[in-house]
Amino acid sequence: MSTIHKVKLVRQKRRKARMKGLVRGTSSRPRLRVSRSIKNISAQIIDDSTGMTLVAASSAEKSFRTAAKHGGNIVAATQIGKQIAERAIAKGITQIAFDRGGYKYHGRIKALAQAAREGGLQF
Repeated sequence: MSTIHKVKLVRQKRRKARMKGLVRGTSSRPRLRVSRSIKNISAQIIDDSTGMTLVAASSAEKSFRTAAKHGGNIVAATQIGKQIAERAIAKGITQIAFDRGGYKYHGRIKALAQAAREGGLQF
């Protein structure tokens, strides 16, 4: 692992630790957690008081794979944002707390968040 890569990981861990103390999900305002990798992006809406995942969407799902070829780009993140918003509203969830998980609010994370807002989620 190169030195530059190690520095990036250390910075991401620091951002994640800062966010962990600030963002908590409750039953009235659950947490939207975003995870990304090179090939996929996923989002979960979690109620931290019970430790339950209420809604989830991922670019690794079979239904998504048939619609799109690649799950690791901004187009895929936008589609996952819309999908998570639809599923959350179907369950009666409109207010959420956004947890970007140490990732910068940029690129795919930003695209997912904007699509979720356009889909009707408030945060």
